[in-house]
Amino acid sequence: MTAELVRGQNHALPRTRLEIRVSAGSPVVAGATLGDERGTVRGVEWIAHPGSHRLPGLEVSQQAAADHRLAVDLDALPDAVHRVTVLLALPLGAGRPARFGAVAAPFVAVTGLDGTAIATFTLTGLDTESAVTAVELYRRQGVWKVRAVGQGYAAGLAEMLADQGLPEAAELAASIQEAVVSGLARSVAPPPRTPDGEGGRHPAGPVPAAGDTRPDAPGPGPSPVPQGERTAPQGADATAGGPVDYAHPRRRASAPPPPPPAAPPTAPGQPAQPVAGDATGWSMDERLYNQIWGMFEDLARAVAAHRSAVDFAESRMDQELERTLSDPRSRIGGTGDRARAEAIARRDELTARAREVLDRDLAQLAAEAAVVEPALPAAYAGWDNPVWHAYRVPMEIPMALRIGDLHLPERADLRIPLLVRLPLERGIWVDSGRTASEAAAATDGDQLRGLAMGTAVALAARLIAVHPAHEFSVHVIDPAGSGAGALAPLVAAGALDGPPAAGAAGVSSVLAQLTRRVDLVQMAIRAGAADSLPPDLDPGEQLLIVNDFPHGFDDRAVTQLRYLADEGPSVGVHLMMVADREDARAYGPVLDPLWRSLLRITPVADDHLADPWVGHAWTYEPLRTPRGSRVLEQVLALVAAARRDGRR
Repeated sequence: MTAELVRGQNHALPRTRLEIRVSAGSPVVAGATLGDERGTVRGVEWIAHPGSHRLPGLEVSQQAAADHRLAVDLDALPDAVHRVTVLLALPLGAGRPARFGAVAAPFVAVTGLDGTAIATFTLTGLDTESAVTAVELYRRQGVWKVRAVGQGYAAGLAEMLADQGLPEAAELAASIQEAVVSGLARSVAPPPRTPDGEGGRHPAGPVPAAGDTRPDAPGPGPSPVPQGERTAPQGADATAGGPVDYAHPRRRASAPPPPPPAAPPTAPGQPAQPVAGDATGWSMDERLYNQIWGMFEDLARAVAAHRSAVDFAESRMDQELERTLSDPRSRIGGTGDRARAEAIARRDELTARAREVLDRDLAQLAAEAAVVEPALPAAYAGWDNPVWHAYRVPMEIPMALRIGDLHLPERADLRIPLLVRLPLERGIWVDSGRTASEAAAATDGDQLRGLAMGTAVALAARLIAVHPAHEFSVHVIDPAGSGAGALAPLVAAGALDGPPAAGAAGVSSVLAQLTRRVDLVQMAIRAGAADSLPPDLDPGEQLLIVNDFPHGFDDRAVTQLRYLADEGPSVGVHLMMVADREDARAYGPVLDPLWRSLLRITPVADDHLADPWVGHAWTYEPLRTPRGSRVLEQVLALVAAARRDGRR
């Protein structure tokens, strides 16, 4: 039975391998400190946080998120550790909540690896605090217990760490927040939380895990199948390939959705056949959007469980070998060799079992991807999808747009569409610089810049194509004219609002025009007079493509660009930069907020994006038109014809 704790109450822990699940109404930073018998944190090496997320027996998230899973193996903690304290803090940044009183009360659940809740605690009563000690696990007379704490700190993370005895608390707090800001900048934004999913306060009740949950099973780490996601139904054999529920119950809509297409009947004992659009939502687009995000999260967590299991197996083998080598008796005869062989065999058995579970999960996801991909609408489809050959200019904006594909090295052919919500909530930076990826190393600088501009043009064409004919305009700043070749399809189709702006004068003119638009719309909204905007102001969404930044930009133009990046998305002005950060190094840290505000993508494969659940480094690949295909030009021609018809 689950213990619902209040402040100060404790509860015995029946097992030593645990998950601590945190759910909040806003992204929070989650970390943990290790304390000795007196509760003293002996140094920064006893703190797990996003910048240093793994300690022996403890692993925390690498970035701020609304939901966290902290993995704890009490048996693997150093012998000197008697206390594990879970810390929560609000990330710093403009527009983010500055106190816990402004967000939903965080909820903490201590669970087993199978999802069964042992104890829960809701941190109510917080107000001005921006950091809080949530719960602590402590050992007394050889027994581990959990205590609900809920101690808040108005001065934030630094005060909380100082309260735990760290003399360098301020410096560590600053480094943690810096790691969080960097993580948020490279993280793909998760989909909006549904009303049913807010709070996520349903960890109780056993959830059959996809992996082995015996005491000696691989761990610690996130459970392969999280609560509320696709799991084997109660009574089904999860390890024998039993039927899988593809309904994504944690992604329920606020009302019952239309029924999904019926799946073909399956033979007893066989996995359920995946169906395109089986997630929730009123329209097929909504259901496919939720299904893709469900696949994204499932793949992230399945791989996290596998990697954690392999790490555990390696760690366990190292500990067994260390014990063997430290025993003088093992050096006599063949005892040591036998112990070493047994340790390696146990490691191999655990890793093979973990790989078997992962392969089964990957096969299910691959089967789902195979039926989902052909069913995607144009906004979610790659350029090679036949849906583009039946393209018609839409009458309304779709809920999202595919801007590339993501994959992990465990199975590179299993591609997850990267969908971003529309209207765009942040700008896009197409990095034309040389990155550390193999693809970038094999491409010369001029070719990279050309590919980057081509990637930007293809994305702009997709944005134009998925909007109604007169509801999306594109402006281009190309100071030196180096992007003329890549821009040719947009220019030929008349898809630009005007000729690409060149030189310092052109830069100044376009920036002044868009800055004026942002100012006027913001003033009209504040005054409640949106119908009083000047008649010459285009009410549609606006995209500004900037090539070769910072060439042609003076200090005033840079300030205007930062203003558009910060304020533009809320009033329909969006930024797409094609730039090499090294070219702007003369500006130093002044431009750091600009780079961080943009979603960075690359013109070649590069593993720089992180998922919002586990923080894996995913390889991003841009969408390219098939070789020899003129699908992009044909789509733009249809848009141009629709615009001409609309003017008659």
